[in-house]
Amino acid sequence: MDIKNGELWFVTGSQHLYGDETLKQVAAHSKNIADELNRATEIPVSVIHQPTVTTPDEIYKVCEEANRNKNCVGIIAWMHTFSPAKMWIGGLKILKKPLLHFHTQFNRDIPWSEIDMDFMNLNQSAHGDREFGFIMTRMRLNRKVVVGHWKDLQVRSQIGTWSRAALGWHDWQGAKFVRFGDNMRSVAVTEGDKVEAEIKFGYSVNTHGIGDLVKFINDVPENQINQLCAEYQDKYKLDDSLRKGNSRYASLRDAAKIECGLEHFLQAGSFKGFTDTFEDLHGLVQLPGIAAQRLMNKGYGFGAEGDWKTSALVRAMKVMAVGLPGGNSFMEDYTYHFAPENEMVLGSHMLEICESIAENTPSCEIHPLGIGGKADPVRLVFNVAGGPALNASIIDMGNRFRLLLNQVHAVSPPHDLPKLPVARVLWRPYPDMKIGCAAWILAGGAHHTCYSQNLTVEHLQDFAEMAGIECISIEKNSHLNQIKNELRWNEIYYR
Repeated sequence: MDIKNGELWFVTGSQHLYGDETLKQVAAHSKNIADELNRATEIPVSVIHQPTVTTPDEIYKVCEEANRNKNCVGIIAWMHTFSPAKMWIGGLKILKKPLLHFHTQFNRDIPWSEIDMDFMNLNQSAHGDREFGFIMTRMRLNRKVVVGHWKDLQVRSQIGTWSRAALGWHDWQGAKFVRFGDNMRSVAVTEGDKVEAEIKFGYSVNTHGIGDLVKFINDVPENQINQLCAEYQDKYKLDDSLRKGNSRYASLRDAAKIECGLEHFLQAGSFKGFTDTFEDLHGLVQLPGIAAQRLMNKGYGFGAEGDWKTSALVRAMKVMAVGLPGGNSFMEDYTYHFAPENEMVLGSHMLEICESIAENTPSCEIHPLGIGGKADPVRLVFNVAGGPALNASIIDMGNRFRLLLNQVHAVSPPHDLPKLPVARVLWRPYPDMKIGCAAWILAGGAHHTCYSQNLTVEHLQDFAEMAGIECISIEKNSHLNQIKNELRWNEIYYR
């Protein structure tokens, strides 16, 4: 998950109408802005200045090169002067990378006492960008529009947010996700069209029998198992029964062996995420618990019960959030607290919640699972800190994919949970429990989500724009009638 090589190409449009001297100033101003954005801490990737484009051939060439460049995650386009937009049609038709239209200008203020027609000819963004905007709207192209002066902190933050979405999208292109077995039998929402997903999103999903994984697990060297067991003891609050020489130490070794084998399999196949299901564990001693938790913490996507859409989303959101405080994890709405004036959701799963969202050092424990018919699995148990968060879910609507978002606010558990041996988080959905849950259900939201402590609605909306998919957001100011109408209008739009 190294994002340091990611690049945004800063492309400035102009034309030869204004003469060489003006074009020299355009190039100098453009480089100044690109260099400043490149130094901005809000933008996690490099911003690379490109030569000013003034002809259809130059525009086509830079778009073609951006498509080929493995480090380029997107283009920032700015019209310093007027750049006739018919010149852009050929390049925009072939451009495969996300596009941000930066509506800015070099000077912040009008130089009242000195402004003349030379200044006006040079600084034409106010209508040059409108010309550029028209052709993209005419071509029905998805893009982000950011408006404001390039030194403005809010503007740079918007560009940074978009660049993180672009990183997630870039990571999906050519990505591979593996399903160990099928999805949980008879479940609807975890199903979906994998062929359409590959066409739409750029990643592939394929199934391997659990026996393929078991072979890797059986080949794990003893010294790797020993090293991982020692790491468990050093990093977590290890239950006494799991310590070396005690009654459940063999179970800890089984868990470590599964984790090593699973990671070896993912590395060998260059997979960026995986799914499993408790209904298909042939050859495994226990359901992967701590293995899934720790591999998510390393950046792999995960979805339980064969939920490949959530696995892919978890991976994308982890890439988007690299370097931000807080974590992202597979999550499931599990049970409710309907106390008057204090309604909350308890989110959890049988085992697989990523330790990146843990409030404190997790404890490493072993408990019966009750389903799956296998030995008791080892897992990490912890609470999640309070604070603003987000739940995101991708669902297959048959004729399209929908990304559903809900802003939430997590709270610390008001009581101990001594008999609940899983990682867990409590949250209040916005705008409130009744509207938030009703809107989620009306929108067809899945029970599996990616829970994020560090991404915002804007990150995911930008991501959905790049993917060209529907996005429904349930936020602090949402009203149920508004959500219902949005869903109705979208049905018409997407048909």
